[in-house]
Amino acid sequence: MAFFKAASRTIHYSDRTMGSGPTLVLANSLGTDFRIWDTLLPKLEGIGRIVRYDKRGHGLTDVTEPPYSIQDLSTDLELLVDHAGLDHFLLGGVSIGGMIAQDYAARHPDQVDALVCMDTAPKIGESSLWQDRIDAISANGLDSIADGVMERWFSASFRKNNPAATAGWRNLLARTTQAGYLGCCAAIRDADLTAATLALTVPTLVLCGAEDGATPPALVKSMADAMQNASYVDIPNAGHIPSLEQPQAVADAMNRFFREQGLT
Repeated sequence: MAFFKAASRTIHYSDRTMGSGPTLVLANSLGTDFRIWDTLLPKLEGIGRIVRYDKRGHGLTDVTEPPYSIQDLSTDLELLVDHAGLDHFLLGGVSIGGMIAQDYAARHPDQVDALVCMDTAPKIGESSLWQDRIDAISANGLDSIADGVMERWFSASFRKNNPAATAGWRNLLARTTQAGYLGCCAAIRDADLTAATLALTVPTLVLCGAEDGATPPALVKSMADAMQNASYVDIPNAGHIPSLEQPQAVADAMNRFFREQGLT
């Protein structure tokens, strides 16, 4: 693990050199930290360097008062990129991390050689849904929604067969700072990246867990179908965070995509 200061804020990140191939930057989902990529990383082929980070109010990164915008969170990613000295790289993200990746690629198209969007969309849900969640958490705390979130994060078979892991990831969610979680909920509530995302020309791989209860496959596939240079892959037996349930299937799709694009 490593840390750097951006003005008065501390940002937690990981910067691992694997070989001589391209750099991959990864942005994580709402209520998680960069450990959600741990089992995926050893299965990736041809990647020279992997940079991960905890977004604002998550993991070991400082929290600021909500609300946030996707642009705020994308600017945090820009600070990481500058700190790491990256000129160009592959960029991937899941859920809100995928929205951050979309916004970053739209604002910095010269830096992003390829994009991987997992279980995400330019617009996720109606604003009223997110406001209801904000209100519920403000009244009753994060723990009050945690069981329902696990049903969206993981397939029924995973929850049944992996009760300890499910409980552990539930702990991660419940221990996220409330301000950071609510700030990111507000960012999703207010974001509609449709115009900018559909204008992207960067090669894009779009993935979705077949049992995702948060961003259903039909929503995610519709983004891929509407983009100019995107392909879609369904990940069977996975919910909203397929890198946790099916890391090999996710790695296979990413490895194939990067090879086809001549990037690894």
